Amino acid sequence: MRVPIFALSLCLLHLPLCAPLCAQVPAPAWESLKAEILRHYRALIQIDTSDPPGNEAPAVDYLRKVLEAEGIAVKIFALDPRRPNLVARLKGNGARRPILIMAHTDVVGVQPEKWIHPPFSATLDGGYIYGRGAVDDKDNLTAGLMTMLLLKRLNVPLERDVIFLAEAGEEGNVRFGIQYMVENRWPEIEAEFCIAEGGGLLRSGGKSIRNIVGTSEKRPNSVRLIARGPAGHGSRPLPDNAVVRLTNAVSKAAAWQTPMRLNDTTRTYFERLATISSPEAAARYNNLVNPEKTAAIQEYLRIHEPMHYSMLRTSITPTMLKAGFRVNVIPSEAEATLDIRALPDENMPQFLEELKKVINDPAVEIVPTGLSSRPAAPPSRLDTELFKAIEAAQRRVYPGGVTLPSMSTGATDKSFLQARGVQCYGIGALTDEEDAAKGFGAHSDQERLLESELYRFVIFNWEIVTSVAASR
Repeated sequence: MRVPIFALSLCLLHLPLCAPLCAQVPAPAWESLKAEILRHYRALIQIDTSDPPGNEAPAVDYLRKVLEAEGIAVKIFALDPRRPNLVARLKGNGARRPILIMAHTDVVGVQPEKWIHPPFSATLDGGYIYGRGAVDDKDNLTAGLMTMLLLKRLNVPLERDVIFLAEAGEEGNVRFGIQYMVENRWPEIEAEFCIAEGGGLLRSGGKSIRNIVGTSEKRPNSVRLIARGPAGHGSRPLPDNAVVRLTNAVSKAAAWQTPMRLNDTTRTYFERLATISSPEAAARYNNLVNPEKTAAIQEYLRIHEPMHYSMLRTSITPTMLKAGFRVNVIPSEAEATLDIRALPDENMPQFLEELKKVINDPAVEIVPTGLSSRPAAPPSRLDTELFKAIEAAQRRVYPGGVTLPSMSTGATDKSFLQARGVQCYGIGALTDEEDAAKGFGAHSDQERLLESELYRFVIFNWEIVTSVAASR
């Protein structure tokens, strides 16, 4: 077996971690694969799968043709023929339960006039590939596709089935994708482990690397606050003006510091983050549960690190207001929408009862309007073979970094699988932390990925999957 110098050097540097694999798994010739990786990635970006309307069929057809050309059987499942889901499976010897590689084919919509390059052109410029889906989620889609192709080509002996799911509807309507698959086609995707989106490697200042691995996520909910009072003439102020009642209620809801609650993921996240932070920041993260210091620390995070503040609790954010139709008319009704992001174990009916007490106004009604379609699910464990494999792969492919398990303040489709007992982990390609503020991140108007990081991400996926699925 010919082992490229790159792969051999990795083994020599990290012999305890990859010696068993180097002895068993053929090493892909990564340099010669770059053109193929880039071709598939660009082709997938160039297929407009904006959701809505979410016409994912052309992307699924592309994947199907590529996989079938390599002799990999494909199954298509769809609630709507325009929004199909693709499943491909490589059989193992059954010694261990399957691993699922999941990525979604749809992308969020675009405002083309705001893009430097056409959003579905996959333009190469200055070492970057620009396009909608560049980091959400056609990087994962390409990496999953390439992993399947290489496992087949190299005839890698497997102890686990390796399943590839290209799902519809993640960005707009889960009932076409993961919800449909879990409720109607569960045996096709049932697995012990899953890797999907919901994480990513962040590089700061061109050097420091953090491997953010999504092991948990908050659940999106929304409620309307509806305040009522007598209508009247604007020239005669009323003490029970509905607009005044509403603004008081919104202020109370926004000012409510909901209880802080750590789980295994967030506790480990802050502990590890402290090891790579400045002394001042480390002291904050290490003293989160110190009763003498926690109040001041939480206030600091609220002002300066809102993402970390949100990771500690169920959060409430007022996002929309609606009241009145004329300047001289006091309306009889006014309403506001609150975006509530709940911790995985939050009891929402009980939480809304507490919110009612905080607002403390019988003239303000709390109406749930968008309870999450994603199920409540426990965080994935940090002691599994797959999480350890992700940590080890990070050390090999992105040396010098640190792996941080993370609870996303947003939401992905992993929760459907976690609710069924699948241990799911979110990963993603390396991006520069500074890019987000410049408008180059997911859902932005200039979504992009470094070409070099596309190739490295495919290697990262390969390392993860082979280390848990290949025969020992």
